[in-house]
Amino acid sequence: MDNEDTPQIITHIEHNLNHSLFDCKWIPCSAKFVVIGSLPKGTGTLEIFEINSGEIKQIKEIERPNSFKCGTFGASSDIERFLATGDFKGTLEIWDLEKSIQMYIAKEHTDIINSIDGMGGNTMNCGAPEIVTGSRDGTVKVWDPRQRGKPVANMQPAAGETKRDCWTVVFGNSFNDTERIVVAGYDNGDVKMFDLRTMSLRWECNLKNGVCSVEFDRKDIPMNKLVATTLEGKFHVFDVRTQNPSKGFAQVLDNSSKCGTIWVARHLPQNRDLFATCAGNGQMSLWKYKYPEQRCRVDPQGVAVGVPGTLQRLQRMVVSSQPINALDWNRDHLGLGVATAYDQYVRIVIATQLNLH
Repeated sequence: MDNEDTPQIITHIEHNLNHSLFDCKWIPCSAKFVVIGSLPKGTGTLEIFEINSGEIKQIKEIERPNSFKCGTFGASSDIERFLATGDFKGTLEIWDLEKSIQMYIAKEHTDIINSIDGMGGNTMNCGAPEIVTGSRDGTVKVWDPRQRGKPVANMQPAAGETKRDCWTVVFGNSFNDTERIVVAGYDNGDVKMFDLRTMSLRWECNLKNGVCSVEFDRKDIPMNKLVATTLEGKFHVFDVRTQNPSKGFAQVLDNSSKCGTIWVARHLPQNRDLFATCAGNGQMSLWKYKYPEQRCRVDPQGVAVGVPGTLQRLQRMVVSSQPINALDWNRDHLGLGVATAYDQYVRIVIATQLNLH
């Protein structure tokens, strides 16, 4: 690949907010985005910005008594564009940002909601709209926003098990009206895959490091790949097409980065084999997953075993002086991203030359 074709990561706009930022999301079908965080006095803030003439301009702010931690538009249609949020008190809320009103509230977690994901809002034939939340209280809860109050599923430690801080949750395998998976990552390195159709634990493993982020390359297809990032600069890419009864899923591990915690991994909406990782030293890296010639082989017992692919780092760039804790790619514009970091800046980043074959 010559230099002209090498992807580049460019910081297009930087904007300082002078308070703690925890998450950011593009508002679907718009040039606007929401930044989720906490003001110095301890209150929560949802700020809506738009890109205008090369600058970031705030157009609305919603302030609430509790600090917000995370948000998702995934359970809402692109017409309604309702934002679901989790806060430091364990409250799930759904917001109509246009009208600045709260549409839904549920207080079932007893501690901070660290992570949230949504499914079914904007994709046809992939099941009901649902929200999943993961909390420091050790539980993972699934919610149907059409039903008030109680979660429709509750994954919690069995009697006698140690309660673990759940740091990250994500939906996947939601390719029809009945199939749906939730994957959760925990502070002790556990990764658990829950099958919501059978209400069972389908698979689990331990990555020996706190799991900061998990994401399927696509949520609305039969499971293909899953990325899990960890505290000590490592991340794992699992090929989740083939599950062996004893070996589980094939995986490739990257531990080449000496960049501290890898806080987040996000796949490009336009290409499921490209993803970015964001690290503790403010570094953002672009990766390409390359499939093996055969993704599956048969072991001597006649049982299918997955074959891991390889990883190619396409580019890396330090974009922040502090850890980048959130990244969201724009669905409509290839390579356009919004990121927040602990240096209290929100950044518009552009990844170029991504039309790789």
